[in-house]
Amino acid sequence: MADRASSAEDDALRAEIGSKLAGGLETEAHPRAETSELVNQIVGRLKSEAGGDLEAKLVIAGFTDHTITADDLEQPCETCMYYLVHRKFCDLPELMLPVEPHWSCRLWRI
Repeated sequence: MADRASSAEDDALRAEIGSKLAGGLETEAHPRAETSELVNQIVGRLKSEAGGDLEAKLVIAGFTDHTITADDLEQPCETCMYYLVHRKFCDLPELMLPVEPHWSCRLWRI
């Protein structure tokens, strides 16, 4: 039962995130976190500025409701090392958000 409730909560939050992104929420999709220094800077901002604030997380992490291509490499959530396929979820500790496979964020990693 708990798994179903968690799944329903994830679905509701995923829909809310999708609505915010589709509604024109401006996020920091660039620069991409291509160096350890940038990753650490963004993760630090998520810890200090976002906390539990969903919108701040989306903005700082640079979420988009479409795949971003950087350096000729498509960067959808579904190919990120933090993506949990069966749950459609970002498992990066500072994010921990339900996502769609075709979305993207600037903390994407192979």
